[in-house]
Amino acid sequence: MEKQEPTKGTIQQADEDLLASLGYKQEFKRAFSGVETFGIAFSIIGLLPSIASVLFYSVPNGGPSAMVWGWAVASIFILFVGMSMAELASAAPTSGGLYFWTFSLASPKWRNLLAWIVGYANTIGSISAIASIDWGCAVQIMAAANIGSKDQSFVATDAQLFGVFACVIISHAIICCFGTAVLARLQSVYVGLNVLLCLAVIIALPAATPKEFRNTASYAFGNFTNTSGWPNGYAFILSFLAPLWTICSFDSSVHIAEEASNAAVAVPWAIVGAIGIAGILGWAINVALAFCMGTDLDAIMSSSQPMAAILFNAFGQKGTLAVWAIIVVCQYMMGSSMVLAASRQSFAFSRDGALPFSNWLYRMNKYTGTPVNTVWFTCILAIALGLLAFAGTSAINAVFSLSVTALYIAYSIPIIVRFTNSPTNSFKPGPFNLGRFSLPVAIIAVLWMLFMGIVFLFPATPGPEVPDMNYTIVVMGGVMFLSLVYYWFPKYGGIHWFKGPIPTIDDQVDGTTVDSLEKKGADVAVNNV
Repeated sequence: MEKQEPTKGTIQQADEDLLASLGYKQEFKRAFSGVETFGIAFSIIGLLPSIASVLFYSVPNGGPSAMVWGWAVASIFILFVGMSMAELASAAPTSGGLYFWTFSLASPKWRNLLAWIVGYANTIGSISAIASIDWGCAVQIMAAANIGSKDQSFVATDAQLFGVFACVIISHAIICCFGTAVLARLQSVYVGLNVLLCLAVIIALPAATPKEFRNTASYAFGNFTNTSGWPNGYAFILSFLAPLWTICSFDSSVHIAEEASNAAVAVPWAIVGAIGIAGILGWAINVALAFCMGTDLDAIMSSSQPMAAILFNAFGQKGTLAVWAIIVVCQYMMGSSMVLAASRQSFAFSRDGALPFSNWLYRMNKYTGTPVNTVWFTCILAIALGLLAFAGTSAINAVFSLSVTALYIAYSIPIIVRFTNSPTNSFKPGPFNLGRFSLPVAIIAVLWMLFMGIVFLFPATPGPEVPDMNYTIVVMGGVMFLSLVYYWFPKYGGIHWFKGPIPTIDDQVDGTTVDSLEKKGADVAVNNV
């Protein structure tokens, strides 16, 4: 007999059964195909607009060779992180994702606290990712105004930037209140436009760049110009911050797991595929920029937008405006996808009662079938983070760093507890499994995140003045401190009532009631396929 291919109905039923085994009823419409699940991670990475937003990390810390080789080195290590996360996502594909896995795999003594920490780190990391992406979008919109102005005389004020930033976020909130099917279809558009933009720049930029701005291969691949003030070795490490911020928030695919078809397969491959393709295409973009940026790095860095300066030298005013308009659109798409993912993460965390006002946040809009309240919750907090712009450039740059450091805390802990508590947890691999390579890959991933998490806390230059300090530790430390105060608060704190993931079904799963599964804690969470 021929093997029958699974139908859409059987896949959907399998998804719902798997989610039920994790303790949750199906509340979202499963409208994301495999390509669209990949699309949300890839569109949030948003290669070219992201690289445009963070060239200020790589150009001063090594110039062309740091852009090219720093990207290559960092991309490989980021892939290790993605593979470790993909294994967990395949075993337990739920919107709660990281904190859910942590509770499931940690020892009973520590799982409540660790799940709480991961949940809050994931929440603030996702919200700061919205803020950093949309702040980058606002900067790019104002850069377009600068390019289009006479003699490039227009320079936006902080108030103007913040106003555009707030408008961008509010528009994203409105978009993400739409139904799941609409949001899913948008992902294919985002992927197509991003890939076409990358290929266009990789091909067109070298062809259009005048000879005086073209660099030799020895310069593009071998020139190391360090203007940061740090020793060369450490400056090269600081250049990793550009690819780390760009290829991040790939947990977004996890947070739409309850809206994805064939989630146990689609989600892990979306993570790995998005990182792999971004690594390759991003490297090609950096090579093209290194060949076409000229040798006057100070002029590039003194411009309001380094990427725009490079494009202006190649395409002139009108050509740059045309390309820049597409870059702004792609950056805008990144923000909308990030709001979508962050709202789902907050919905899942409030479903388990961990966020303030959880009773209000854990509501599904009856008209759109989406968590409208958490959409506005994440967007309002992201706008509040944007107020750091009025404290100076270093303060708003801390939001970029925060979006990585907070997420790396959330990424690391579930990977660690999977192996450190292996005798007592019930982890059973899903369809995506690294086998004997799981542990070495996890060790590399965690060490990389620990190392780079520390690097992200250093200032851009040694011996900075107070306005130029790196305020990442202040913002992240403040949020995490408040979350722990909330956890240990006398009588009303989370330690008295937070018991981890709360099942939302009363059905039997494999002959066991959800009530008994809850008593077993995490044992149900990864007992999936």
